[in-house]
Amino acid sequence: MPILPSSIKAARQNRVRHARRLPFKTSMKTQIRKVSDLVKEGKNEEAARVLPQAYKAIDMAMKRNLIHWKNAARKKSLLARKIGTRT
Repeated sequence: MPILPSSIKAARQNRVRHARRLPFKTSMKTQIRKVSDLVKEGKNEEAARVLPQAYKAIDMAMKRNLIHWKNAARKKSLLARKIGTRT
């Protein structure tokens, strides 16, 4: 447990920030999983329709500094390659 007042405040801030950012990371993972599952089932057309939502979730996570911009680009590229589209 933190002892100094500044450490206590920092721990409190970390909890608040974590709670605020968690939905964006969860949403990103869910959308990526949704596209991947559709591709595994062979539903590429449906996966292509869901792809913009996955891109938006990845971009929002990047905007909130949850993932690095190069990591976001890599995730988007991987999804596009899975579907077989070039966007």
